Amino acid sequence: MKDGFDMGQVITGQRKALSISNGQPTAVVYRTEKGFGYGITGKKSHGGGHKRGSEAYIDTLRPLLGNYAEEIPHVDDPGDAERLEACHWATLEMLRDWIRSEANDVCQETARRLEAAKDGLDQRQRSPRAGAPDIEELYRVTDPVTTPTDVALDIGSKIALRSQLGRVLGYLNEKSGGSILLGAADLLDSTAISGASRNFSPGFFHYGDNPDSRTLTMGGICEDGLSCILSGISGFGKHCGAGASYGAFISPLGHIPARVHAISQQMKQEVQRSRYAPFILQCGHAGMKTGEDGPTHADPQALQLHIENYAPGTAVTLTPWEPQEIWPLVAASFQAQAAVIVPFVTRPGEPVLDREALGLAPASEAAKGVYKLRSAASTAVGTIVLQGSGVALAFVQEALPRLTQDGIDLDVIYVASPELFDQLPQEERDTLFNDEIAATTMGITGFTLPTMYRWIRSDIGLKHSLHPFVKGHYLGSGAGEMVIHEAGLDGEAQARAIMAWLDDGGGN
Repeated sequence: MKDGFDMGQVITGQRKALSISNGQPTAVVYRTEKGFGYGITGKKSHGGGHKRGSEAYIDTLRPLLGNYAEEIPHVDDPGDAERLEACHWATLEMLRDWIRSEANDVCQETARRLEAAKDGLDQRQRSPRAGAPDIEELYRVTDPVTTPTDVALDIGSKIALRSQLGRVLGYLNEKSGGSILLGAADLLDSTAISGASRNFSPGFFHYGDNPDSRTLTMGGICEDGLSCILSGISGFGKHCGAGASYGAFISPLGHIPARVHAISQQMKQEVQRSRYAPFILQCGHAGMKTGEDGPTHADPQALQLHIENYAPGTAVTLTPWEPQEIWPLVAASFQAQAAVIVPFVTRPGEPVLDREALGLAPASEAAKGVYKLRSAASTAVGTIVLQGSGVALAFVQEALPRLTQDGIDLDVIYVASPELFDQLPQEERDTLFNDEIAATTMGITGFTLPTMYRWIRSDIGLKHSLHPFVKGHYLGSGAGEMVIHEAGLDGEAQARAIMAWLDDGGGN
């Protein structure tokens, strides 16, 4: 409507909206001016207002108070906090008295209409529809120790981390009656988040024509808008919003809505004690394995924006390295009752390993967040800390056999989620990782070096730790394996770097 200050146009716009029967919500846009009637309008109104007691301040109140505006209390020294507080309180009391004496009829009518609206709503006896989603099921069915048969994987098979995440979210969505509403930046199938709606109506959600769909359309390649809408949906507490795109883009663009969601969920506890409502920000095509899309897309920096970067307990990041870790990590995230869940999953198909035959810890250990992936057969000469799918697979499949053949016996720790690790009892944390271990570690990460500072605490360990920028430049374009090789993070390069670390006095 052209004039949002014209009540006739306001009412006309509402009546017009109500007359549109397309089965979808209708927005009414009123053209107004920010700061209208205050004397500071438009972009200037974003800053501070009129000085208390100034002529402009009094003029602003005259339309409401008339000549009484001259009696509004003020202080000469705004730095006198006690007198300023008393002034604020006296002003509120004056406004209250004015409302009681001059606008009592309006207040009474407003209260009457509000009560009538409540009575009308109560008479409708609205209740959830039959078969409505039950978000509580997301917590009832998520046991990190036992992977459900529906999403279990066969040893020796191959599946992308993103695809397994889609399967897990699809299982949870089915079990909860459709409590997960999802969207992507034109990448539903590419990120595989479409798997979350596999057993629901195809196509996009439409309130009238396709209400059983769980997939929302939100304006194409617009990760910030996508994250805002889905975190807003999560905020109501009845659904879990899940948005996906390249980690390079949704990590920074989704950070603000994710952070605001965490803030609002924490603030809500002040008035209503309840578990945080979950929001999933899927950082797909994460890291160097997306090398064919170039350094703009194969971004190692995305994790650093989120990892350990929220108020404790409000968010978890997930960096699984092998497909079997997806279920325990997602399940543990729901059991942790985090407000924000940020999984980083790669694009290529990955092998489902026989971890027991390889002497590796079971995938369920990932639920601890930080766990010993491998224990040395005898006395360890040092501890390697791994983070990220690409580097972990290169280590397990290439570097470890070379080192073992050369008689280098290592303890290996994997970092899947520092936030989940922080929720373990202190005694268990100290057993898994402590200051003594940190002094003997070298890190290998597919993300940025600062994400490893907590785990590598010696100068020599940091000096020899490997990361995508270790050679001082952004990586080029090419197949994922070639980009990993360029970074010096392939198995052969890892083995050489570990030997150099040991030769330089690193380790035990």
